[in-house]
Amino acid sequence: MDSIAVVILNWNGRALLEQFLPSVIKHSEGAVIYVADNASTDDSVAFVKEYYPQVKIIQNKGNFGYAKGYNDALLEIEEDIYALVNSDVEVTEGWLNPVLDLFEADNETAIIQPKILDYKDKKMFEYAGAAGGFIDKYGYPFCRGRVFETIEQDNGQYDDTAEIFWASGACFFIRKDVYRELGGFDEDFFAHQEEIDLCWRAWNANYKARFCYKSVIYHVGGATLNAGSPKKTFLNFRNSLWMMAKNLPAGKLFPVLFIRMCFDGIAVVRFLLQGKPAHLWALLQAHFFFYLRLFYFLNKRKSIKSKNYYKKNSIVVTYFLNNGKKFDS
Repeated sequence: MDSIAVVILNWNGRALLEQFLPSVIKHSEGAVIYVADNASTDDSVAFVKEYYPQVKIIQNKGNFGYAKGYNDALLEIEEDIYALVNSDVEVTEGWLNPVLDLFEADNETAIIQPKILDYKDKKMFEYAGAAGGFIDKYGYPFCRGRVFETIEQDNGQYDDTAEIFWASGACFFIRKDVYRELGGFDEDFFAHQEEIDLCWRAWNANYKARFCYKSVIYHVGGATLNAGSPKKTFLNFRNSLWMMAKNLPAGKLFPVLFIRMCFDGIAVVRFLLQGKPAHLWALLQAHFFFYLRLFYFLNKRKSIKSKNYYKKNSIVVTYFLNNGKKFDS
């Protein structure tokens, strides 16, 4: 049986660690538990040392965000499987066993996501991952159980071990050897959609990502960056464009990017009509940074064997024009 490390990235998260770390310790028998700290200025590290001395602490030298924060910390961790877990996650009894069984059953499965339900309403899926993720032709992510802002109740409709395209960074299992082979997360992203980029690169390398319904966790969501934050809007739009520039096949790259720009232009108008000038400005800034570093990201393509991927032609058209509010295989 593979060894497993449960790694919680923390930045000034004393309250979250106090609330959620006990469930991880209680239900993670056989795992080595780490807190990877991004140079917190609160007393979260001291809290863990005092009350949970069995938890190993890795102290990064700065607040490096999700991508570099994990990349730096995981250099020091040698267990076979990494379970990257947000600090606002409550795990359940036996959550690790079905994931390890699934890894053992299929060597081509490199990435696994558990069922992610809403901590505040435990019968509902949670926005950040739900029952496994996909992207459409124009780079918009969606999930089984969550399409844009429409979230489904969990009625067992996705109780399977289906192959998915991306696994949520809220609770992300990956084989150590694959993580290192792919170079980990893209540190330019800082936070948001870096897990989709990594999954896309894994898919290009012929690895599989799967959903494991027998493993259940509850996620608060937005505990470190609220869903209504313009900064989150900026990171999501910018990183999505960067990811497409890196990973789309050459023949599709510029035609697809052009149509994506048109859709983002509609989003600008939508933010304007909704009276959200801060989000409108965040989207415009995202495009500015995309253009500023476009050739840099195009250059990254040299190390990536790009293949096409999309689950649907356009989830935007399906959702807003055809009333496709739920995942449709």
